[in-house]
Amino acid sequence: MPTPSSIDGLIEKTQAYLKPEQVKQVQEAFEFAQKAHQGQKRKAGGDYIWHPVAVAEILAEMQLDTESLIAALLHDVVEDTPYTKEDIVQRFGQSVAEIVDGVTKLGKLEFNNPQEAQAESFRKMMLAMARDIRVILIKLADRLHNMRTLGVMRPDKQRRIAKETLDIYAPIAARLGINAIRIELEDLGFKAMYPCRFKVLQNAVKKARGNRNEIVEQITETIQSRLQADGIPGQVIGREKHLYSLYKKMKNKGLHFDDILDIFAFRIIVNSVDECYRTLGSVHSLYKPLPGRIKDYIAIPKPNGYQSLHTVVFGSFGVHIEVQIRTHTMHEVSEHGIAAHWHYKDGNQSTPSPVEAKAQEWVKNLLEIQQSAGNSLDFLENVKIDLFPDVIYVFTPKGDIITLPKGATAVDFAYAVHSDLGHAMIGAKINKQLVPIRTVLESGQTVDILKGKEALPNPNWLNFVTTAKARSQIRHFLKHQEQHSAQTLGERLLSKALRRYNMSYESLDDVLRQSILEILNLNSWEGLLEEIGMGKRVAALVAKQIHDLVLGHDDKTQSNVKHDNIPLAISGTEGVVVNFPHCCHPIPGDDIIGFVSAEKGLVIHRTCCNTIKSYKNQPDKWLEVEWAPNIQQTFSVDLQVEVENQRGALAMVANRIADAETDIESVRSEDKDDTYSVMHFVIRVKDRKHLADVIRRLKQLPIVQKIHRQSC
Repeated sequence: MPTPSSIDGLIEKTQAYLKPEQVKQVQEAFEFAQKAHQGQKRKAGGDYIWHPVAVAEILAEMQLDTESLIAALLHDVVEDTPYTKEDIVQRFGQSVAEIVDGVTKLGKLEFNNPQEAQAESFRKMMLAMARDIRVILIKLADRLHNMRTLGVMRPDKQRRIAKETLDIYAPIAARLGINAIRIELEDLGFKAMYPCRFKVLQNAVKKARGNRNEIVEQITETIQSRLQADGIPGQVIGREKHLYSLYKKMKNKGLHFDDILDIFAFRIIVNSVDECYRTLGSVHSLYKPLPGRIKDYIAIPKPNGYQSLHTVVFGSFGVHIEVQIRTHTMHEVSEHGIAAHWHYKDGNQSTPSPVEAKAQEWVKNLLEIQQSAGNSLDFLENVKIDLFPDVIYVFTPKGDIITLPKGATAVDFAYAVHSDLGHAMIGAKINKQLVPIRTVLESGQTVDILKGKEALPNPNWLNFVTTAKARSQIRHFLKHQEQHSAQTLGERLLSKALRRYNMSYESLDDVLRQSILEILNLNSWEGLLEEIGMGKRVAALVAKQIHDLVLGHDDKTQSNVKHDNIPLAISGTEGVVVNFPHCCHPIPGDDIIGFVSAEKGLVIHRTCCNTIKSYKNQPDKWLEVEWAPNIQQTFSVDLQVEVENQRGALAMVANRIADAETDIESVRSEDKDDTYSVMHFVIRVKDRKHLADVIRRLKQLPIVQKIHRQSC
């Protein structure tokens, strides 16, 4: 950590890879920041300027470009000093100013609660990262230095910041492949979040270290000797796993510390990919591999671009040994991730490296998630889902690799390929076999998505999809569909209500519409129609207000009001704002009536339904409805079938229902007595005639004693 005496450490690090004129620019940025922060102190003690200097040093260790270092030195200037973004633009350029602005929190806006403020700041930062990924690199360095000096905070604040670090920032570092920062963030977060557990585990590792150091040295020498014998120049490094990874392993697998045999891992660094695979063979000739524990991340890199060969073997002294084999370049990527291939270093804007490509792909997904997220809190939750991928690798029919989190389904796969493919999905094939779309995928499978022209996302998909992209895209589509359906229904309801006043919907001009919007304090006509369609406003009352506005009538003027006996036609295609409840399961041919509900839109009941009795005291919300002609949809209906108890009874009844070209939504059975059982079916029918055909077919079965439809 830099001291108040100088910035020699930062300058020394920059001189190792920057040109003299660039080092001078960093020095000038320091002087500007020092002047801006004059008189400000850190809670940890000392002048505030040494925090941004420490952040810049962290980035210099990763050899980031000049603009990144300048932005790091200035990252708190706009937030904590009188200087503005425009001041930075004039002095250091637009690019630096944009990075600083992306890191700056939203301190000047008002929010309902701290969670909302945190979520909106995070959303702003991620969107800025989409424009320039250096924003998140500076933020990670900023968080790392704050975690190093966290001890001066109150315990409750330490835990809050530590939780945020473990939940968001350490996973982001992992997602970008910056393992050096991730590991330190995790251990510092673990120490602040669970200080007692940290201390106990730390002492246990220290106690075990003495006995195991000899093992590590011996295994290192053995592997090194085998590589030399096989003519492979390589460096073998035995390392101790960091405390947070040990803690997670103990917690997730319910293990005691003494049960963890692989607290040490071995890393072998060689010169080429060919030598990586030769080294794997050498290690396996030396120690027997554990079946199923060999992972080739060179052929199929991790989502963050990480490449290495992993294997777990039976080592000396009966312990399991984890071995990672990689090239020098791969090792640099594993430590610094996207920063290891930073193309801003030399101004080269050529094709991005695989690590950068992976990062850009992730950022693109973040943009899609944010565009379809309802608010900042939704966005933050979706990103959290995306930050914990225990991944699988599956293939498209063309052989392209799609990376998904473990537990992902065929629907997640479809949305990972393209949002439009997910929206149009009607089925899936895995390894050329038809499967349910909720089937959980496994690594190595080839997935083919079947599309339909009229297909739409199903709200039930939200119950089993696992990826943030799929979840956000489905929610966005359903929300848009609900708005469109509500507006269409609202227009129909308002048009019907206006007919009572001898007015037509088409006669409402823009001036009249704007006037009624001002009276109702609404921003748009579509918003009014949506509220009517969703049941939040009663069409009859809006029509009355329009009538009074046009003719200048007061509440007593009703001279031109007529009774409208034309019911609203219902076809079943109105969308999510027209509902058919389970209490009576109306189907075409039934006498029906509509009730306008603020929660469910227009709810269609059978006129004999007991539920409507409780609505009698709200006559303004009742609506005359009728079935439209030539309905092509199917509707749910509840049948109770009493049958004799015998083997195969359920199969016989179900097959007979299927013979009537009817789908079964659900079925349950209960014993009536020793002789008879009652089966409750929910089936899909077109109308009462179709239902009568189903009942007729069931009555032909000798085992069927009684059939009746759910009563009102």
